[in-house]
Amino acid sequence: MAEKKTKSRNGILLESGTNEIEVMKFRVQGELYGINVAKVQEIIMSAKVKPMPKAHPAVEGIFKPRDTLITVINLAMYLSGVEVENMPRDLFIVTNFNRMTVAFRVQSIEGISRISWKDIQKPDKTIANGDESVATGIAQCDNQLVTILDFEKIVAEIAPETTIQMSEIEELGDRPLCDSPIVIAEDSILLRKMIDDSLERAGFTNLRNFTNGQEAWDYLSSIRHAPDLYDQVNLVITDIEMPEMDGHRLTKLIKDDDHLKKIPVVIFSSLIDDQMRKKGKDLGADEQLTKPEIGHLVLILDELLEKFRQRMEAEARM
Repeated sequence: MAEKKTKSRNGILLESGTNEIEVMKFRVQGELYGINVAKVQEIIMSAKVKPMPKAHPAVEGIFKPRDTLITVINLAMYLSGVEVENMPRDLFIVTNFNRMTVAFRVQSIEGISRISWKDIQKPDKTIANGDESVATGIAQCDNQLVTILDFEKIVAEIAPETTIQMSEIEELGDRPLCDSPIVIAEDSILLRKMIDDSLERAGFTNLRNFTNGQEAWDYLSSIRHAPDLYDQVNLVITDIEMPEMDGHRLTKLIKDDDHLKKIPVVIFSSLIDDQMRKKGKDLGADEQLTKPEIGHLVLILDELLEKFRQRMEAEARM
């Protein structure tokens, strides 16, 4: 499959499936943090914010640039739990993911680095305290160590109603059990648990979890020549943003492999927009959904697993 090139929001060309990321570096209380450029809509000077009553302590309030109401989250307050004086030269990083637009107050922008996901290491247990961690990885950027923040977790903690909702599964009613083996690649501990709980409630009983694309690929590589390959994996669900190997690279490797390419791949990510959808389609993804759409995901799994079963039965009769 030929590699395609896709422009990120800042105009830099990225090749599809090459396992690269652009990290925007910024400072909060003097510390260096990072965000995937794909999540960034724009950088603007901080503006006057209207406070909202009974909001989360880290929510400054709202402001309205160009007739659009945007919530402002004070990252210093969120990360430290201590109220910090806002400065006139503070900046807002306006983000867009999970179909939401949210601004984060930071002190300064330190530039953009283009690196491989292999250069982002998972924080170990001395740094990442289970569900409490807001660091998805530590990146080596231009001889600097940059903490990549889990912005999905930050927003989910502040506004739980914006993330995966078990109520969507409950609305599907009673469902039959399904023991089709499903591989899941998701680095966020919080979201991985949400996805597992939701799929198990929907009747899926055979889930195998991996914390990044590399771990999932290592597993798939270890069974790709097995005579019972299709008894061990019927479908792959992958996030896009993951340390070591991202979901686009994982999708490309699966769909370029003669043994694995029949296996359906669903990209389930907060980053799905028109640009990312085209990128995923070019790489061979069977479906692409935005993270909160857990009910839709279940219906898509039903459809893809049934098609896969029918295909395997048809090939067995040949």
